[in-house]
Amino acid sequence: MPTPTKGPRLGGSPTHERMMLNNLAAQLFEHKQIKTTVTKAKRLRPVAERMITNAKKGDLAARRRVLGQISDKSIVHELFTSIAETMAERPGGYTRITKIGPRPGDNAPMAVIELVLEPYSPKQATVKEAEQATAAAAPAEEAPAEAEVVDEAPAEDAAVEAESAEADAETAEESSEAAEEK
Repeated sequence: MPTPTKGPRLGGSPTHERMMLNNLAAQLFEHKQIKTTVTKAKRLRPVAERMITNAKKGDLAARRRVLGQISDKSIVHELFTSIAETMAERPGGYTRITKIGPRPGDNAPMAVIELVLEPYSPKQATVKEAEQATAAAAPAEEAPAEAEVVDEAPAEDAAVEAESAEADAETAEESSEAAEEK
């Protein structure tokens, strides 16, 4: 379990908080999603994800560690067989917290914490990384494009000035030729 927080805890004593979070994790593994307060969901996430990581290891020591936290053998068996197989390819982020409206009785902020059971595809992760890189590179490319537009304006001015200088030179030659003829 992560380092206990300073100040008031969820249940009163650190032992009660730990037991409450272990029970919430057992219910999460049994029902795949539970509805609780946002604070409890945020505190439950690292506990549940650590148990899933142990289940992915699958050895006897990991099973005994989880059995030390969850006493129901059927839930631990389900965790080690079905949930661990589902999460085998996923590198982390086994749970999802979705905030829902406040509780009607005491207006406490509520959330649904659920297991992410969708199959993980490394290809989708690569595509997301590529899209993010493209999005990050796009603003960087737009800045030089604007600089080119700014650079083109003086170049156009220079071209216009060169044309006007040539026209002035031709006019000067014509006027000098006309003056020589007189």
